[in-house]
Amino acid sequence: MLALVDAALVNVSVVLALLIRFDGRLPDRYVYAYFPLVAVARTVLAVAGFYALGLYHSLWRYASVREFLGVARAVSLNALPFALMVFTRVVPGFPRSVVILSWVFDVALVAGVRLLARLWRETHAARQTAVTADTGRRVLIVGAGEAGTMVARELVRHEELRYVPVGFVDDDPHKQGMRVAGLPVLGTRGVLTDLIERHRIDDIIIAMPSAPASVIRDIHERCSGKVRLRTLPGVYELIDGRVTIQQIRDIQLEDLLGRREIRLDLDQIASYLSGERVLVTGAGGSIGSELCRQVARFQPTELLLLGNEENSIFEIQTELSFQYPDLQVTPIIANIRDGSRMNQIYATYRPTVVFHAAAHKHVPLMEAHPAEAVKNNVTGTRICAELAEQYGVKRFVLISTDKAVNPTSVMGATKRVAEMIIQQLNGRGTRFMAVRFGNVLGSRGSVVPLFREQIARGGPVTVTHPDVQRYFMTIPEAVSLVIQAGAMGLGGEVFVLDMGEPVKIADLARNLIRLSGREPDRDIPIVFIGLRPGEKLFEELLTSEEGTTATQHTRIYVAREAVTAIHGDFRKKLCALEAAAETGDEEQILRWLRELIPTYRPARSNVTQAPASAMV
Repeated sequence: MLALVDAALVNVSVVLALLIRFDGRLPDRYVYAYFPLVAVARTVLAVAGFYALGLYHSLWRYASVREFLGVARAVSLNALPFALMVFTRVVPGFPRSVVILSWVFDVALVAGVRLLARLWRETHAARQTAVTADTGRRVLIVGAGEAGTMVARELVRHEELRYVPVGFVDDDPHKQGMRVAGLPVLGTRGVLTDLIERHRIDDIIIAMPSAPASVIRDIHERCSGKVRLRTLPGVYELIDGRVTIQQIRDIQLEDLLGRREIRLDLDQIASYLSGERVLVTGAGGSIGSELCRQVARFQPTELLLLGNEENSIFEIQTELSFQYPDLQVTPIIANIRDGSRMNQIYATYRPTVVFHAAAHKHVPLMEAHPAEAVKNNVTGTRICAELAEQYGVKRFVLISTDKAVNPTSVMGATKRVAEMIIQQLNGRGTRFMAVRFGNVLGSRGSVVPLFREQIARGGPVTVTHPDVQRYFMTIPEAVSLVIQAGAMGLGGEVFVLDMGEPVKIADLARNLIRLSGREPDRDIPIVFIGLRPGEKLFEELLTSEEGTTATQHTRIYVAREAVTAIHGDFRKKLCALEAAAETGDEEQILRWLRELIPTYRPARSNVTQAPASAMV
């Protein structure tokens, strides 16, 4: 049907052009010159050209500016043969002005017919919106830019969801009182609370993909408990530039914290992972499993998943085997503290890159079980690192923590010793490096899942201290930077990730309570229980002896270690520490940790200096 309409329109445009050219008259000689030969040729060329350029493969009721630009291009190309006929006098004496006028009418008529389909659909949607206005969910869109416009159109398009877009909120003074996508700009963020009540708003959608976290927090605080708050993914997640209903999601904690976009040097990463045999220890954990997911993208020859817990290893193996069917994924159940088993693994599989993520990380638990912390975090790291050197591993990347800096906990102290171990081994062939960062959102045992469980039970939410602060990253963000740091390392570095600004845990708890649709201290109480053994008010990323050196990546720095931090009888002290862990002598463990790390300030007050004669 559309082809038949187009066939008529391309000829009507010539007739209209002749009428304008000759003041409403159609001279017979021009009519006979055009019909039938030229008209037939023009009709056939137009329909064939429009078909070739895809004008009959679009759903015009969903057409956008891009489709109408395609119409203009197709009409212009179709006008060329007619213009050639006129200017070469194949059609003798035909007015050249008619060529230009007919092109104008072609664009207007061919595009206009298609625009009618779009207008019909939007008129139908408007009628449907009017019908559902009293029963549908009334939506206010924050952000009257391109993303907001697309959101408004999506809501209208999916009338079956019964959303009723009411208008926009935007801080741009030039947009106030204007209409965007047929909806009014009702005001700025400052009057958001009033607009919610005045227009009986049920949902707010934040359509600002690049908005900073401060703006998201402001909107969240103004709307908390009043409406359902939703948003779009970050601007770098909207790969195709389209907004769909499926991409609109509830506000998450990560939106309130705000993270800058990570830019990775993919070529640099691929050069040290592609074609390599990569071993990830602790592969079933939060960090380890995400390391496996991201490493798999770079097509290693084999990905070795090592862990001590069979269910988690089975889950990540199943996931990777489905997503990367051509990748050889090998699950390995083993304990990194078992030297003979680990030697067998290195000898059998010969890994060339190792990411060492296996560790005990819970601060209070490790305070209660220091021997286990030493066995896993110190002995386990030493075994893995020494075997890496023995079997010619190219790169060994240790996942460390900000709690290793001026540690007050056993966990932090053991991770600092682990850093010192790999620095001692560096320079003998394998490139050893550590990557130090803070807490990761959503990792096992972290504060966020704990708070969510407490909120689900109705509270209270327990916070150790009103002023306690921590650095936070998302798991994918931390792992991406770890992999990038592994590509940059020359050996011996302790990389420090830019964690942004520290976050007060009390504020984190309040935000999570609001995200659950309740009010802190009214619906869910917050109770302060005091710092636990080994905890600090503020975490640090550098020791007092360290500074940082910038790298080519804006989010990664290198800690400049004091040379005196690792010297002399380190090996003897390390052996004494491991021996104390084997016997379970907690007092000796704390003494040797203090000997190895002068800045260690254990929570227990009865720790004395270890005598020199006790070294083994």
